[in-house]
Amino acid sequence: MALARNRRRTGSVDYWPGFVDAMATLLLAIMFLLSVFVLAQFFLSREISGKDEVLDRLNTQINELTQLLALERASNQDAEDTIASLRASLEDATEEQSRLQQLLASGSGQSEEARARLGALTEELNEERGVSQRALSQVELLNQQISALRRQIAALESALDVSEERDQESRAKIADLGRRLNVALAQRVQELNRYRSDFFGRLREILSDRENIRIVGDRFVFQSEVLFPSGATEINPSGREEMQKLAEAILDLQQEIPPEINWVLRVDGHTDDVPLSGTGRFRDNWELSTARATAVVKFLIEQGVPANRLVAAGFGEYQPLDASDTPEARDRNRRIELKLTER
Repeated sequence: MALARNRRRTGSVDYWPGFVDAMATLLLAIMFLLSVFVLAQFFLSREISGKDEVLDRLNTQINELTQLLALERASNQDAEDTIASLRASLEDATEEQSRLQQLLASGSGQSEEARARLGALTEELNEERGVSQRALSQVELLNQQISALRRQIAALESALDVSEERDQESRAKIADLGRRLNVALAQRVQELNRYRSDFFGRLREILSDRENIRIVGDRFVFQSEVLFPSGATEINPSGREEMQKLAEAILDLQQEIPPEINWVLRVDGHTDDVPLSGTGRFRDNWELSTARATAVVKFLIEQGVPANRLVAAGFGEYQPLDASDTPEARDRNRRIELKLTER
């Protein structure tokens, strides 16, 4: 409504503020989406890193158990080779025993020698049977160990499959969380932009129609001369009148913004690049810009604006609107900016 009345008064249409508002809103939305993307990537990387560590440990255990299984199989093969050799020796001894028994039964003159040799072979045969029995017991033990290793490897592979399924579920949850966060932040940005537009519309309506009070992008700009005498930080009477109107607009806006939106009004002080004299109250322009922003904040607090909704910042000469080395550029750069933003 205020913009419409201004247009009727001036007789011309100024599209520039609306275009700047739209571009600023688009830029702010893009910055929020980029922030959300970085945040989602951070959580995803941390979740994947933890899952990868678990998978690495499981793979290491499987490799170790596989090596043990190979060693056990080699030992088992050695034992089987030993048993085969013993069986061959046992068969040879059995054949020799049978031959000696036949000689003994034939009653030849060499019966005593045959009996002695038969006794020795019998003892050797018994020893080889004992060794063969021990080898068979060892093979049985090795087979049991191999079975236990196989069961352990199967359990680890099952745990690895479960871990991979959980990892996929976690990735899906993170992706869904990122999408929902994007939607929520986009809605929050749109809502805050709507209140910002309403706020600026009210300021256009209630503040004096002066050339040195204007909108630049997403900020409402007061030239320093509107509020402060040269080099001073005390708000002059006309500036106090303008700030009183600003405080009333903030208090009205506070009643409309939902409590879940954590908004603040940032007051930024800026100066030109002319150095201050060494005999003044402030050492440099940075201190002067900070003191002026603080003076505006304190005045708004005196008018009832909650302190937790205000932020003061000084930028000195380091954020100029016009970098030209002209008196006109310096006039533009000496300013107080108001920006409604989210904490």
